[in-house]
Amino acid sequence: MIIIRKATAADVPAAARICYEAFYQINTAHNFPPDIPSIEEAAGFMSILFDHPGFFCVVAEHNGRVIGSNCLDERSSIFGIGPITIDVDDQNNGTGRRLMQAVIDRTKEMKAPGVRLVQAAFHNRSLSLYTNLGFEVREPLAVVNGTTILRQLDGCHVRPATMADLPACDAVCERVHGHHRGGELADGIASGSAHVVERTGRITGYTSTMGFFGHTVGESNLDVMALIAGSGPFHGPGIMIPSRNTELFRWCLAQGLRVSQPMTLMSMGLYNEPKGAFLPSVTF
Repeated sequence: MIIIRKATAADVPAAARICYEAFYQINTAHNFPPDIPSIEEAAGFMSILFDHPGFFCVVAEHNGRVIGSNCLDERSSIFGIGPITIDVDDQNNGTGRRLMQAVIDRTKEMKAPGVRLVQAAFHNRSLSLYTNLGFEVREPLAVVNGTTILRQLDGCHVRPATMADLPACDAVCERVHGHHRGGELADGIASGSAHVVERTGRITGYTSTMGFFGHTVGESNLDVMALIAGSGPFHGPGIMIPSRNTELFRWCLAQGLRVSQPMTLMSMGLYNEPKGAFLPSVTF
Protein backbone atom coordinates (compact mmCIF):
# COMPACT_ATOMS: atom_id res chain seq x y z
CA MET A 1 0.00 0.00 0.00
CA ILE A 2 1.27 3.47 -0.92
CA ILE A 3 0.90 6.23 1.64
CA ILE A 4 1.60 9.95 1.24
CA ARG A 5 3.04 11.72 4.29
CA LYS A 6 4.96 14.86 5.19
CA ALA A 7 8.66 14.68 4.42
CA THR A 8 11.26 14.73 7.21
CA ALA A 9 15.03 15.20 7.33
CA ALA A 10 15.40 11.41 7.63
CA ASP A 11 13.89 11.07 4.13
CA VAL A 12 16.58 13.17 2.44
CA PRO A 13 19.03 10.35 1.47
CA ALA A 14 16.32 8.26 -0.23
CA ALA A 15 14.60 11.26 -1.80
CA ALA A 16 17.91 12.63 -3.11
CA ARG A 17 18.87 9.34 -4.75
CA ILE A 18 15.44 9.08 -6.37
CA CYS A 19 15.57 12.70 -7.53
CA TYR A 20 18.97 12.28 -9.15
CA GLU A 21 18.21 8.93 -10.79
CA ALA A 22 14.77 9.97 -12.06
CA PHE A 23 16.04 13.14 -13.73
CA TYR A 24 19.11 11.34 -15.05
CA GLN A 25 17.01 8.62 -16.64
CA ILE A 26 14.41 10.78 -18.35
CA ASN A 27 16.84 13.48 -19.51
CA THR A 28 19.53 11.18 -20.88
CA ALA A 29 16.88 9.02 -22.58
CA HIS A 30 16.03 12.11 -24.64
CA ASN A 31 19.69 13.17 -25.08
CA PHE A 32 19.46 16.11 -22.67
CA PRO A 33 21.87 16.75 -19.79
CA PRO A 34 20.53 15.86 -16.32
CA ASP A 35 19.10 18.80 -14.37
CA ILE A 36 20.89 17.67 -11.20
CA PRO A 37 24.43 16.41 -11.85
CA SER A 38 25.01 14.29 -8.71
CA ILE A 39 23.32 12.62 -5.75
CA GLU A 40 25.31 14.92 -3.45
CA GLU A 41 23.89 18.02 -5.10
CA ALA A 42 20.40 16.52 -4.95
CA ALA A 43 20.86 15.83 -1.23
CA GLY A 44 21.89 19.42 -0.54
CA PHE A 45 18.92 20.72 -2.51
CA MET A 46 16.40 18.36 -0.90
CA SER A 47 17.76 19.12 2.59
CA ILE A 48 17.02 22.81 2.09
CA LEU A 49 13.51 22.18 0.78
CA PHE A 50 12.54 19.65 3.46
CA ASP A 51 13.76 21.97 6.23
CA HIS A 52 12.55 25.33 4.89
CA PRO A 53 9.40 26.68 6.61
CA GLY A 54 8.24 28.14 3.29
CA PHE A 55 8.00 24.72 1.62
CA PHE A 56 5.47 21.93 2.11
CA CYS A 57 7.10 18.65 1.10
CA VAL A 58 5.65 15.15 0.98
CA VAL A 59 6.97 11.67 0.27
CA ALA A 60 5.31 8.54 -1.08
CA GLU A 61 6.07 5.43 0.92
CA HIS A 62 5.48 1.76 -0.03
CA ASN A 63 5.96 -0.92 2.62
CA GLY A 64 8.14 1.45 4.64
CA ARG A 65 10.30 2.46 1.66
CA VAL A 66 10.33 5.98 0.21
CA ILE A 67 9.56 5.79 -3.52
CA GLY A 68 9.03 9.45 -4.42
CA SER A 69 8.64 13.03 -3.25
CA ASN A 70 7.09 16.35 -4.18
CA CYS A 71 7.38 19.91 -2.84
CA LEU A 72 5.20 23.01 -2.79
CA ASP A 73 6.80 26.46 -2.60
CA GLU A 74 4.55 28.59 -0.38
CA ARG A 75 6.80 31.63 0.00
CA SER A 76 4.56 33.89 -2.10
CA SER A 77 0.82 34.28 -2.72
CA ILE A 78 1.09 32.12 -5.86
CA PHE A 79 2.50 28.68 -5.03
CA GLY A 80 4.96 26.66 -7.11
CA ILE A 81 5.24 22.87 -7.43
CA GLY A 82 8.38 20.78 -7.73
CA PRO A 83 10.51 18.93 -8.01
CA ILE A 84 8.36 15.81 -8.21
CA THR A 85 10.30 12.59 -8.70
CA ILE A 86 9.43 8.88 -8.54
CA ASP A 87 11.81 5.93 -8.11
CA VAL A 88 12.65 4.57 -11.57
CA ASP A 89 11.44 1.10 -10.47
CA ASP A 90 8.08 2.42 -9.22
CA GLN A 91 6.90 4.67 -12.02
CA ASN A 92 3.61 4.45 -13.93
CA ASN A 93 1.68 3.06 -10.96
CA GLY A 94 -0.24 6.19 -9.94
CA THR A 95 2.30 7.47 -7.41
CA GLY A 96 2.94 10.66 -9.34
CA ARG A 97 -0.75 11.49 -9.48
CA ARG A 98 -1.09 10.96 -5.73
CA LEU A 99 1.93 13.16 -4.97
CA MET A 100 0.53 15.87 -7.22
CA GLN A 101 -2.92 15.63 -5.69
CA ALA A 102 -1.42 15.98 -2.20
CA VAL A 103 0.12 19.37 -3.00
CA ILE A 104 -2.93 20.52 -4.98
CA ASP A 105 -5.06 19.73 -1.93
CA ARG A 106 -2.61 21.75 0.15
CA THR A 107 -3.03 24.80 -2.13
CA LYS A 108 -6.79 24.59 -1.61
CA GLU A 109 -6.37 24.21 2.15
CA MET A 110 -4.10 27.28 2.22
CA LYS A 111 -6.52 29.16 -0.10
CA ALA A 112 -3.77 30.04 -2.57
CA PRO A 113 -5.27 31.92 -5.56
CA GLY A 114 -3.06 30.02 -7.98
CA VAL A 115 -0.34 27.41 -8.36
CA ARG A 116 2.22 26.87 -11.12
CA LEU A 117 4.92 24.49 -12.28
CA VAL A 118 7.51 24.09 -15.00
CA GLN A 119 7.39 20.87 -16.99
CA ALA A 120 10.05 19.24 -19.18
CA ALA A 121 8.51 19.61 -22.64
CA PHE A 122 9.89 16.27 -23.83
CA HIS A 123 8.22 14.37 -20.95
CA ASN A 124 4.91 13.31 -22.51
CA ARG A 125 3.58 11.49 -19.43
CA SER A 126 3.98 14.46 -17.09
CA LEU A 127 2.39 16.83 -19.63
CA SER A 128 -0.62 14.53 -19.86
CA LEU A 129 -0.84 14.10 -16.07
CA TYR A 130 -0.67 17.81 -15.29
CA THR A 131 -3.22 18.64 -18.00
CA ASN A 132 -5.63 16.02 -16.68
CA LEU A 133 -5.21 17.43 -13.16
CA GLY A 134 -6.34 20.87 -14.36
CA PHE A 135 -3.14 22.72 -15.31
CA GLU A 136 -3.02 24.88 -18.44
CA VAL A 137 -0.06 25.56 -20.70
CA ARG A 138 0.96 29.21 -20.38
CA GLU A 139 4.41 29.69 -21.85
CA PRO A 140 6.93 27.69 -23.90
CA LEU A 141 10.41 28.06 -22.42
CA ALA A 142 13.95 27.52 -23.67
CA VAL A 143 16.67 26.70 -21.14
CA VAL A 144 19.85 28.53 -22.19
CA ASN A 145 23.33 28.55 -20.72
CA GLY A 146 26.72 30.10 -21.36
CA THR A 147 28.29 33.52 -20.84
CA THR A 148 27.06 36.68 -22.53
CA ILE A 149 29.47 38.67 -24.68
CA LEU A 150 28.37 41.90 -23.02
CA ARG A 151 28.82 42.14 -19.25
CA GLN A 152 26.96 45.43 -18.86
CA LEU A 153 24.49 47.50 -20.86
CA ASP A 154 24.61 51.26 -21.32
CA GLY A 155 22.31 53.16 -18.98
CA CYS A 156 21.77 50.15 -16.70
CA HIS A 157 23.39 49.70 -13.30
CA VAL A 158 23.30 46.16 -11.87
CA ARG A 159 24.22 45.66 -8.22
CA PRO A 160 23.59 43.19 -5.38
CA ALA A 161 20.13 43.55 -3.84
CA THR A 162 19.59 44.48 -0.20
CA MET A 163 16.60 44.09 2.10
CA ALA A 164 15.94 47.81 1.67
CA ASP A 165 15.21 47.10 -2.01
CA LEU A 166 12.34 44.70 -1.27
CA PRO A 167 9.45 47.21 -1.55
CA ALA A 168 10.66 48.57 -4.89
CA CYS A 169 11.27 45.04 -6.24
CA ASP A 170 7.86 43.86 -5.07
CA ALA A 171 6.30 46.83 -6.84
CA VAL A 172 8.03 45.86 -10.10
CA CYS A 173 6.81 42.27 -9.79
CA GLU A 174 3.26 43.41 -9.05
CA ARG A 175 3.29 45.61 -12.16
CA VAL A 176 4.50 42.73 -14.33
CA HIS A 177 2.68 39.73 -12.82
CA GLY A 178 -0.09 41.19 -10.67
CA HIS A 179 1.46 39.75 -7.48
CA HIS A 180 4.83 39.90 -5.77
CA ARG A 181 7.35 37.15 -4.93
CA GLY A 182 8.92 38.82 -1.93
CA GLY A 183 9.46 35.61 0.03
CA GLU A 184 11.67 34.13 -2.68
CA LEU A 185 13.49 37.42 -3.20
CA ALA A 186 14.20 37.75 0.54
CA ASP A 187 15.84 34.31 0.49
CA GLY A 188 17.92 35.35 -2.52
CA ILE A 189 19.05 38.52 -0.77
CA ALA A 190 19.98 36.54 2.35
CA SER A 191 22.06 34.09 0.29
CA GLY A 192 23.76 36.87 -1.71
CA SER A 193 22.41 35.70 -5.09
CA ALA A 194 19.88 38.51 -5.70
CA HIS A 195 20.59 41.55 -7.88
CA VAL A 196 18.69 44.64 -8.98
CA VAL A 197 18.98 46.80 -12.07
CA GLU A 198 18.58 50.57 -11.87
CA ARG A 199 17.79 52.97 -14.70
CA THR A 200 17.27 56.71 -14.35
CA GLY A 201 17.90 56.43 -10.61
CA ARG A 202 15.28 53.83 -9.76
CA ILE A 203 14.93 50.04 -9.59
CA THR A 204 13.37 48.67 -12.80
CA GLY A 205 14.04 44.96 -12.35
CA TYR A 206 15.58 42.27 -10.17
CA THR A 207 16.63 38.63 -10.05
CA SER A 208 16.38 36.42 -6.98
CA THR A 209 19.03 34.11 -8.47
CA MET A 210 20.18 34.15 -12.07
CA GLY A 211 19.69 30.46 -12.70
CA PHE A 212 17.37 27.45 -12.68
CA PHE A 213 16.13 28.00 -9.13
CA GLY A 214 15.56 31.75 -9.27
CA HIS A 215 13.19 34.12 -11.03
CA THR A 216 13.78 37.45 -12.76
CA VAL A 217 11.39 40.35 -13.43
CA GLY A 218 11.86 43.59 -15.36
CA GLU A 219 9.75 46.44 -16.59
CA SER A 220 11.25 45.90 -20.05
CA ASN A 221 13.45 43.49 -21.99
CA LEU A 222 16.33 45.90 -21.48
CA ASP A 223 16.13 45.38 -17.71
CA VAL A 224 16.20 41.60 -17.99
CA MET A 225 19.03 41.73 -20.55
CA ALA A 226 21.07 43.89 -18.17
CA LEU A 227 20.48 41.43 -15.31
CA ILE A 228 21.42 38.44 -17.47
CA ALA A 229 24.64 40.19 -18.54
CA GLY A 230 25.55 41.61 -15.14
CA SER A 231 24.54 39.05 -12.51
CA GLY A 232 27.49 36.68 -12.85
CA PRO A 233 27.55 32.98 -13.84
CA PHE A 234 24.22 31.17 -14.11
CA HIS A 235 23.35 28.76 -11.31
CA GLY A 236 22.40 25.19 -12.24
CA PRO A 237 21.47 24.11 -15.79
CA GLY A 238 20.83 27.67 -16.95
CA ILE A 239 18.03 30.23 -17.22
CA MET A 240 14.59 29.82 -18.80
CA ILE A 241 13.70 32.25 -21.57
CA PRO A 242 10.03 32.58 -22.60
CA SER A 243 10.55 31.76 -26.27
CA ARG A 244 7.50 33.83 -27.33
CA ASN A 245 9.57 36.85 -26.28
CA THR A 246 11.42 36.90 -29.57
CA GLU A 247 13.43 40.06 -28.86
CA LEU A 248 14.84 38.66 -25.60
CA PHE A 249 15.37 35.15 -26.98
CA ARG A 250 17.16 36.42 -30.09
CA TRP A 251 19.36 38.70 -27.96
CA CYS A 252 20.40 35.74 -25.80
CA LEU A 253 21.38 33.73 -28.87
CA ALA A 254 23.29 36.70 -30.33
CA GLN A 255 25.13 36.99 -26.99
CA GLY A 256 26.45 33.44 -27.36
CA LEU A 257 23.97 31.62 -25.10
CA ARG A 258 22.84 28.23 -26.35
CA VAL A 259 19.63 26.27 -25.87
CA SER A 260 19.94 23.03 -23.90
CA GLN A 261 16.31 21.90 -23.57
CA PRO A 262 12.66 22.99 -23.93
CA MET A 263 10.32 23.38 -20.96
CA THR A 264 6.75 24.52 -20.40
CA LEU A 265 5.23 26.87 -17.81
CA MET A 266 1.81 25.64 -16.63
CA SER A 267 -0.69 27.10 -14.19
CA MET A 268 -3.88 26.36 -12.28
CA GLY A 269 -6.05 29.13 -10.87
CA LEU A 270 -5.13 32.80 -11.06
CA TYR A 271 -2.87 33.74 -13.97
CA ASN A 272 -2.24 37.23 -15.32
CA GLU A 273 -0.61 37.65 -18.71
CA PRO A 274 2.73 39.33 -17.84
CA LYS A 275 3.00 43.06 -18.58
CA GLY A 276 6.76 43.23 -18.88
CA ALA A 277 9.72 40.87 -19.14
CA PHE A 278 10.39 37.86 -16.91
CA LEU A 279 12.32 34.62 -16.46
CA PRO A 280 10.59 31.93 -14.39
CA SER A 281 12.27 29.65 -11.88
CA VAL A 282 12.02 25.87 -12.20
CA THR A 283 8.86 25.99 -10.05
CA PHE A 284 7.38 29.06 -11.85
